Amino acid sequence: MFRGREKEIAILKKQFSQDKRTAVLVYGKRRIGKTTLILEASKAFDGVVVCHTCVKSSYEGNLNLLARSICLGLGCPVIGFATIFDLFDFVRMQNKNILISIDEYQYFRQSKSGDEVDSFMQVVIDALPTNVKLVLCGSYISVMKELLLESNPLFGRFSSVIGLEEFDYKDSSLFYPSVPIRKRIELYSVFGGSPFVLENLEVDESIESNVEKLLLEPNSILRTHIESVMLKEVQKGFDTRILMIVGNGKKRYSDIAKGLGGVDNGLLDKQLKSLVSMETLEKNFPINKSHDKKKQFYELSDNLMRFYFTYIWGNDSLIARLGSHGFYEMYIKDSLTTFVSFRFERIVNQFFSRCVKEGTLKGVLDIGSFWYDGKETKTNGQFDCVLKTLSGYNVYECKFLSSPMSLKDCEKEASQISFVKGIEFARVGFVSSSGFDFDSSTFDLINGEELYL
Repeated sequence: MFRGREKEIAILKKQFSQDKRTAVLVYGKRRIGKTTLILEASKAFDGVVVCHTCVKSSYEGNLNLLARSICLGLGCPVIGFATIFDLFDFVRMQNKNILISIDEYQYFRQSKSGDEVDSFMQVVIDALPTNVKLVLCGSYISVMKELLLESNPLFGRFSSVIGLEEFDYKDSSLFYPSVPIRKRIELYSVFGGSPFVLENLEVDESIESNVEKLLLEPNSILRTHIESVMLKEVQKGFDTRILMIVGNGKKRYSDIAKGLGGVDNGLLDKQLKSLVSMETLEKNFPINKSHDKKKQFYELSDNLMRFYFTYIWGNDSLIARLGSHGFYEMYIKDSLTTFVSFRFERIVNQFFSRCVKEGTLKGVLDIGSFWYDGKETKTNGQFDCVLKTLSGYNVYECKFLSSPMSLKDCEKEASQISFVKGIEFARVGFVSSSGFDFDSSTFDLINGEELYL
């Protein structure tokens, strides 16, 4: 069953139906749903659909396999072609509408040195007739992004580019729409928004059961997915301890350098930039300190990866000795609510972002964290959900609770916010997963149910 991706589906359908040269680039992490997306959009295509996946082989090997896929798709005998130009000359001679999707393009690209294959593909795309639609798709994000650089032969050749991301908290809930709000928040906070991961959840079972079966058991499916797929590209050229140090928190450059031993020879900066480009890490900054490098921080972009590096990485032997259930009871159970609370802040930021994009929230200039430095009170810290609006800053406190939040608790939190001198907030609000036991015109109140409307 296909879920979500309405915007991306609409883009692809338009591209596949237009009467002009069409070459689309789709990239994203492994098992994030790229192939499924293309197949879903191609259902509306009036013509022959050829879906081919490149392999780790020579250029000639990949060319022969691509030719085979195209010939079989067209229903004709398999023909060998000396060059990719000959192959697409053959395609152009067919009096049919043809959609060709070339998946894992990075393997084809890497079968020759430099940008040679990209140069070949440039010639192919420039000569595409309007009845032939081409999609290049790949999962090595840093490699695929190189196709968009001005120095690359394919620069400016794509009629559309889709960088496919994980589902946010709300689209992820399409996989478990009937579970209680608290559990929806927990499932997203622990397992994230990858369609592959979400399809493997046993949503009728507890969080504990899912964690034990899917992540802690030896050779469990999601643990294997993390270690054999998600970390595969990272482990080739990066210090995995960086991800462990970042874990479930927000770490500044100095924190990471210190965690690695305090030696900074420039290599860390290069690794961090690459990990951000690969979308393994996110580099963020407070909305009121966008140019202050000392306030910039790094976060793991994937919730499942956060959970893995917070609890599992480096604990193989301990899990083996205690067993999955014993390890969960001793090392995860008591701190899971705290772990989810950090992720709840991110969910609230996603909620406000969706409201702005959908047009239900006006006048918002930016959304993010806010750094304060109270010189008078000698205090500093960070508010994690702040809206920069035309009338000033609105600050929201995010509370992942098991019972409704009281007026007394809200007033206490508000007094702590007002204690920070030199900052005037236009509005103070609260987002409580379990709602509130009062109504108020003083505070903006958002309950967990509203996040999923």
